[in-house]
Amino acid sequence: MRKITKIVALALMVILSMTVIAGCGATKAETFMIGGIGPISGPNAAYGLGVQNGAQIAVDEINAAGGINGLEIQFNMQDDEADAEKAVNAYNTLKDWGMNILMGTVTSGACISVIDLTEADNMFQITPSASAIDVVTDNDNVFQVCFSDPNQGVGAAQYIGQQGIQSADGTNVSKVAVIYDSSDPYSSGIYEKFTEEAANQDFEIVASEAFTADSKTDFSVQLQRARDAGATLVFLPIYYTEAALILTQADGMDYAPIFFGCDGIDGILTNVENFDASLAEGMILLTPFAADEDDEKIQAFVTEYQARHNEVPNQFAADAYDAIYAIKAAIETSGVTYDQSISEICEGMKVAMTEITIDGLTGLGLSWTASGEVNKEPKAMSIVNGSYQLIQ
Repeated sequence: MRKITKIVALALMVILSMTVIAGCGATKAETFMIGGIGPISGPNAAYGLGVQNGAQIAVDEINAAGGINGLEIQFNMQDDEADAEKAVNAYNTLKDWGMNILMGTVTSGACISVIDLTEADNMFQITPSASAIDVVTDNDNVFQVCFSDPNQGVGAAQYIGQQGIQSADGTNVSKVAVIYDSSDPYSSGIYEKFTEEAANQDFEIVASEAFTADSKTDFSVQLQRARDAGATLVFLPIYYTEAALILTQADGMDYAPIFFGCDGIDGILTNVENFDASLAEGMILLTPFAADEDDEKIQAFVTEYQARHNEVPNQFAADAYDAIYAIKAAIETSGVTYDQSISEICEGMKVAMTEITIDGLTGLGLSWTASGEVNKEPKAMSIVNGSYQLIQ
């Protein structure tokens, strides 16, 4: 009798264990598992934290409204510190977690390090902010939410050439210098297209000054050459950490041109330690998102973001919010289900991405080409009284 009792008890334990395992598996599997990768620590953390926070707001909204086809989203953001090797490690961590859709990575260099992996796995990938054209050139599973580097370079040159930006003496800007990071795909990609389009505009590039990842603390030589060449506007297709150093060093040498940047500048007002934000006054940048825009959806997002994080969201947060809603639309249009393979989900979604149109925070009527590029226009903003203001 005792032996039979032990056998029955053992059988019950096995059944109970299998039930628990099956239950846990069902809870995890019956969702769309979206992974995110970006710098949520380190000098570029403003980008990754913005993406993490903006994406989470979208995820919470969608789940509260019933999810996607009745299924909730699980979202897991991993830190890559904008480092290529760490981005690869983050991708593998997310695969172990159960990711079947990737939103990331945030920066172009890290994103390029991951795209071969997503291509090999046929994992659907949408990046909120990696703008290098190499991100989407050869990979039909990868889509961008931000406008690409070529578009930013062309748009910046056209804006400078056509908007009549005035120098301190009241004349239109006619001499422009460029300071860029030749070791970074984002910066060098924008620079290349900017210089090409500048040839069609009514201004002259009088100095093109490069730096690299190994020489980005002292910009005195680049600034001196820009000043000696008579540049009254300096174009900075770089990230905010280096831009803050350039503005500080320009002030130290009494050089006060107009500084003009792209979306990488977003974060300069609040995310650079010991930087005098007043030095950024009057700076112009192209970005897809304006937090002060009079739009009900944008203001609802800004209000929610401020309530959660006590700060105004940057364009990276808005891009990530739109990325999550693009994923939702592509899933609904394609009809893919949570229990399909990663490859099956990708095949359905990448076709759907060419069919959907969404009204996002970063543009109305957002749509995508088969190559993965988004159709939308940048907005011009200036820094006035310590905040970003949309230039009408």
